[in-house]
Amino acid sequence: MTKRPEELGLMAESGRLLSSVFGLIDRMDLIGMSTKDVNDLAERFIVDELKSRPASKGQYGFAYVLNASINDVVCHGVPSPADILRDGDIVNFDITLEKNGYIADSSKTYMLGNVNAPARRLVRTTYEAMWKGIRSVRPGATLGDIGFAIERHAKQAGYSVVREFCGHGIGREMHEDPQVLHFGRRGAGMALRPGMTFTIEPMLNQGSRQVFTENDGWTVRTQDGRLSAQFEHTVAVTDFGVSVLTLRQDERRMLQQKTAAG
Repeated sequence: MTKRPEELGLMAESGRLLSSVFGLIDRMDLIGMSTKDVNDLAERFIVDELKSRPASKGQYGFAYVLNASINDVVCHGVPSPADILRDGDIVNFDITLEKNGYIADSSKTYMLGNVNAPARRLVRTTYEAMWKGIRSVRPGATLGDIGFAIERHAKQAGYSVVREFCGHGIGREMHEDPQVLHFGRRGAGMALRPGMTFTIEPMLNQGSRQVFTENDGWTVRTQDGRLSAQFEHTVAVTDFGVSVLTLRQDERRMLQQKTAAG
């Protein structure tokens, strides 16, 4: 379950490469593109430029390199040439990458063009909730501490936390132990130890936390049709706190905030 220093180094390299995939998407003019367009560009970049493997492709029979979840899609949205990204949409891209046998996993919700204020607030709060969870990670803390921090921030803002999906251990396999719930009680669950690696990936809904899966067997939507947002990072427990292995260039300030907060 815990990783050796050399394994953590390889995971950090996978995380660094994955963060550059999001840098590529950041530079795209997404409005008017299909989710399949984004998938194909990401695949070419991962394979041709980064000399890496898109770990989601072929996993559990999934045929694409990313999930593209628009508006009321909670997670596992399937890329399609028919799904055109439009002004005012929010869309989550969830991407995995394997290099030298180790996998990194991350997602980001993008706001396209003239997104209304309630949707912007949901996206911002979801991002904050993820970081509340990340800042709870340190040796001796528990998995329940992470879930508690996320759920409290979400509920204070009036949002619900999806319970059917959770974070997970990660390394040579995409899904390893432990499960990382995004709700919980302080002090409950497994104690964190240096060398543990896992994802933190809360999904927050504007309305009810209830969801359903479409007939394609993948796409998960909110039951009430209201918006959902998600962010995700792969993290490692260090001797003194946490390392965010998939940290993007624009997020250095988030680590500074953690340091300032102690």
